[in-house]
This record gives sequence, C-alpha cells and structure tokens, in this order.
Amino acid sequence: MIGHFLPEESRVKWAGMRWLYLTAMLVTSTGCPRDPPPACKTVETSCAPLYVGNFTEVYSRTISMKCGTADGSCHAASADSSLSFATEQGAYDSLLSKYVTPGDPNCSEFIVRTSSPGTDYQMPQGSPLGESEQCALRKWVDAGAPR
Repeated sequence: MIGHFLPEESRVKWAGMRWLYLTAMLVTSTGCPRDPPPACKTVETSCAPLYVGNFTEVYSRTISMKCGTADGSCHAASADSSLSFATEQGAYDSLLSKYVTPGDPNCSEFIVRTSSPGTDYQMPQGSPLGESEQCALRKWVDAGAPR
C-alpha cells in the first residue's frame, strides 16, 4: 500500500484523495446513461408486443410515461439532455433524425438501448422496459417507424 511508507500527514491527505476519487466515481456513474451502446445488436422481432401501432401509440403508451414526462426522466423538458421527449412531434423528429433507422431495429440506437437491460447504457435508466413493451418498440421500428 502506497500510504504505508508516507508520513502521517501525507497518509491523511492520501486517504482524503482516495475518498474524493471514489465519491467522484460514484457521482459520475449515476443518473442518465451517457455511454454509447454498440452500433447494432440482434433483437427478436417475432415476439408478443404489449401493443401494436404507430408512433402515437409508442409515444403515449411508453415514451411519454417512461422517458419524457415522469419525474427524473432523462428526456423530460426540464432534463439536461439533447434529446427531449416533451412533445410527441418533437420526440418523433428527434428519434428519426438520429436514433431510429426505419425497418432496422437491430441497428437503431433507440432499440439497442431499450433492449439492453442490465447494461450501463440501458434506457430507461433504473427499471428496464418489460419484454412485451420492448417488443412493441422493436415491431414499430421493424414496420418502418410509421408516424
């Protein structure tokens, strides 16, 4: 141990620096995920969806409630995020501009993140979507991400 060979005053400083480093690591590892996911991930589309529909269904039944309007949501209007799900049209435009490749759920970042429970890039943070809800999002993207 490095601190063993240091004078008492330096050992106290060393212990304080270690505590500061560990605290900083804890603080930066909480909150909304910022780590990039893999570009593609094989996802199952022959699954049983919670619902089937267009983006209005996707937005009202999942995105708005789980990602955009709930307290502490990463994509609420008040969140510090470049991707806001505060409105249906805004969410659709943002997702289709960068995060959804219509017809390709395997390589849509939106699907990779929502279909990766237990990873540091999982969306939504905390409690992952259930399998049937993930399936509904996959099927929407697979169908061409209709409005």
